[in-house]
Amino acid sequence: MSLNEIHTRIAAAEARAGRTPGSVRVIAVSKLQPLERVTAVLEQGHRVFGENRVQEAAGKWPELRERFDGVELHLIGPLQTNKARAAMELAQAIHSVDRPKLATTLARLADETGACPDLFIQVNTGEEAQKAGVLPDEADAFVKQVRDLGLPLRGLMCIPPVEEEPSLHFALLAKIAARNGLEGLSMGMSGDFETAIAQGATHVRVGSAIFGARDTG
Repeated sequence: MSLNEIHTRIAAAEARAGRTPGSVRVIAVSKLQPLERVTAVLEQGHRVFGENRVQEAAGKWPELRERFDGVELHLIGPLQTNKARAAMELAQAIHSVDRPKLATTLARLADETGACPDLFIQVNTGEEAQKAGVLPDEADAFVKQVRDLGLPLRGLMCIPPVEEEPSLHFALLAKIAARNGLEGLSMGMSGDFETAIAQGATHVRVGSAIFGARDTG
């Protein structure tokens, strides 16, 4: 699917949901993608990208940023505390704040450096044992903790269980965000971003629909 097709579908989804045109940001998920595919998307003018791993992002984006102005990098994968400093130096947003230890580490580094990326709390809406994120009934307390640390909390993120109806999880995330006065909703991927937009997504994470299948070799 071309970038133009993605933007056309997003605009249509915004219109159906009564959303303001352009209110949804597309994060092109470039993890594990060959450099030539990423470069091709940059050459089409797209500038907002998502990576899962700090190490992969560090090996890819400093050089690409020298070639292309205005790149905005979002880290969307689990973040180890020992990679937090590198993450903060690389990214403009971190979507996977999921535990108190990480939040306090980010706060310490923000105090030290005087800067911090926009942050999203990852909520494990499906309460899956193997998945990162705070549980829904613990989200309000964690939102308060992150705010009390003085961190720039912009919203919430979720990854619904593969086998469940995503709209239920998107609605739950939107409900938690609304009662906490958070506007950012990072939810929806290649197969369900239109459903996410209907539920209020502000950031959709689209990978395979833009780049094709990932290089897993």
